[in-house]
Amino acid sequence: MDFEYSDKVKTLLEQVKAFMDEHVYPNEDRMHEQLHDDPWSTPPLMEELKAKAKAQGLWNFFLPKEYGHYSAGLTNLEYAPLAEEMGKVGWASEVFNCAAPDTGNMEVLAKYGNEEQKKQWLEPLLEGKIRSAFAMTEPEVASSDATNIDTRIERDGDEYVINGRKFYISGACRKQCEIMIVMGKTDPDNPNRYIQQSQILVPTNTPGVKVIRPMTVMGYDDAPEGHAEIIFENVRVPASNLILGEGRGFEIAQGRLGPGRIHHCMRSIGIAQRAMEAMCHRASNRIVFGQPMAKQQSVREDIAKSACEIEQARLMTLKAAQKMDTDGNKAAKDLIAMIKIVAPNMALAVIDRAIQIHGAMGLSQDSFLPQAFAWQRCLRLADGPDQVHMMQLGRDLAKRFAD
Repeated sequence: MDFEYSDKVKTLLEQVKAFMDEHVYPNEDRMHEQLHDDPWSTPPLMEELKAKAKAQGLWNFFLPKEYGHYSAGLTNLEYAPLAEEMGKVGWASEVFNCAAPDTGNMEVLAKYGNEEQKKQWLEPLLEGKIRSAFAMTEPEVASSDATNIDTRIERDGDEYVINGRKFYISGACRKQCEIMIVMGKTDPDNPNRYIQQSQILVPTNTPGVKVIRPMTVMGYDDAPEGHAEIIFENVRVPASNLILGEGRGFEIAQGRLGPGRIHHCMRSIGIAQRAMEAMCHRASNRIVFGQPMAKQQSVREDIAKSACEIEQARLMTLKAAQKMDTDGNKAAKDLIAMIKIVAPNMALAVIDRAIQIHGAMGLSQDSFLPQAFAWQRCLRLADGPDQVHMMQLGRDLAKRFAD
């Protein structure tokens, strides 16, 4: 294994760091202020920063190079340090057009979409002109088992009719969200539960699409992205909107979620690193009992443990990324599961220590830590709960070493 960054990646990383220092960190308060005025629309500041990043060529890093002219030409391993850096601010990935759920949706369209679908939806997403959502999770069923998905997609002549209820659909609250990829069942009675599902493109302005409300994450509405509850009531779209074909929905979901999971982990490492650095700054500058907090043994231990845990997760993530690059996503599934279990829990532990060292400030709106903690707690559920990954990983390992 060789995790040394190439000259190309080192250059890009320095450019991203410089952009973050000049344009992102100084504008965190301003971004929040603009969201107060119109919480469900992309803030003007975001569009301004996107234009700057795009002009500098800091754009679409995430898409693997096998997708040709759509791609920035980076491998998963090369993307990892860039995603980590962008992950230090919750909204920064969007500045570089590398934000979920768009990244996963662009990968789906690039890998599975036909030419018409790519032209209509992939190209404006790659240009950062529109936003998108991925509608899978449902409130009435255990969606961690995707075969439970109950939304119906029924063929009617040259159209499909969609009926169902979804929630925690990230991105769908935003006014600029123009397209959703919806997962539902086209063949619910098929004895093979893994080919009952399909995925279909649904423009958000289609009659019958009803965004009911934004769901919160531990009290945060995560505007302007939001996490919508949506009802699909006799929603009709052309049959040509189906992706890949009937019965291919589970296959598409697995192809989408592997890269998505590791991208989340890369960002988790970034926010944990920022929390650890904030912990160090606070401990060095806050005087308690007549001396800096950093003189206290327990504080030093918290800093040391945090640094160890971040580096462990970082190395595991890089190993998983390299495995994806060399042997494919399927061959790397054990490592992807491991890092999906490890990274959010690691970040939660580090952020929690940072909150403790910051005291009351660490709980307040004057710190990035509370919302970072809420988002990392969300990630223990997003893209598959810890328990599901542990169940499947443990099952596969037990079988592999049974003899």
